[in-house]
Amino acid sequence: MRRRAVPAPLIDLGLVGVALLDVWIQPGFVDRLGPVWALSASAVLMFRRRLPLLVFAATLPAVLFTWAVYANLIALYSLATRSRNRKLLAGCVLASAVCSVIPWPVSKLDGLLVDLYDGTNLLVLLYGLATAAAPVFLGQLILARRDLAARLTEITEARAHEELLTMQGVLAKERAQLAREMHDVVSHQVSLIAVRAGALQVSSSDPATRQAATTIRQLSVRTLEELRSMVDVLRASGSRPTELTPQPTLAQLADLVAGSAVDARLDVVLPAEAELPPPVQRAVYRTVQEGLTNVRKHAPGSTVLVEIRWDDGAIHTTVTNTAATRPVLRLPSGEHGLAGLRQRAELLGGTLRAEPTEDHGFRLSLRLPANGAG
Repeated sequence: MRRRAVPAPLIDLGLVGVALLDVWIQPGFVDRLGPVWALSASAVLMFRRRLPLLVFAATLPAVLFTWAVYANLIALYSLATRSRNRKLLAGCVLASAVCSVIPWPVSKLDGLLVDLYDGTNLLVLLYGLATAAAPVFLGQLILARRDLAARLTEITEARAHEELLTMQGVLAKERAQLAREMHDVVSHQVSLIAVRAGALQVSSSDPATRQAATTIRQLSVRTLEELRSMVDVLRASGSRPTELTPQPTLAQLADLVAGSAVDARLDVVLPAEAELPPPVQRAVYRTVQEGLTNVRKHAPGSTVLVEIRWDDGAIHTTVTNTAATRPVLRLPSGEHGLAGLRQRAELLGGTLRAEPTEDHGFRLSLRLPANGAG
């Protein structure tokens, strides 16, 4: 039985309670504003999810003026679970450690310098650094775990999607083969039966034989019509027009982009009179399909722009994605997709380019003659 997740507000209230307990057990406060700083640091923890950096900054006075440090450590952990800026986190750790060492009131600062010189407060500073670094390491571990879980989910979805594509491809090939066999073999033989029955109907003088030949011819013609209807159904694959259709066209690009499981936008600008040959349309479709597949695999969390333009008798297709916003797991790849697209483009007299962009993204560009001439 799966456990129910604890509501976030309840967790926040619990952490506020822990921070207040830390304030309550303090032996005393040097400054009369000490309780105010300590209580304020505990209260702002309710906003640690939305404003982690500001909450951390609000807890520093409590570390500087009092011994209540739990609120600051909780704020450090919250910041570390939401930030990948290691320089920022290192600066926050240092700030917490320094605030824990600086005495209050400031009149004791001379004694601090003497203690640092002989090593007394140096050990306290090192202890403060270690104490502040612990929640940061834990928060970064939690963040890495979340990223890994999200990436594994994406990999699982991509694998299921590829398995579905493979299965549909196999079924499409089997349907196409069955349609060819029915058209070339079965339909041909039934046509011969109808022809021979018609000849027997005309040449025979026996009424019973003519009647039997007529029945055979009628049944053969009816069977032939049904076979042709079945062949048409098999060739049409019997499925709705999506990216799984064996012979895709530009009209199906919108469905392909919408069902790609990535943040993608399609921008098509073609003349109304433009009539692209089916091989060109298939090449454009497969290029967009391969580009979106590569984004799912190698650039998780990125945004994609698919552009199709007409320029001087040629059609230009680009699939451009931004840099990945989540960690990328290196997966084994045969790297056959781009090679196949490049061969397809060359056969149609076009070119294919795959190159990184200046903002650490990637661009896949296809240029094809509009008439598909090689």
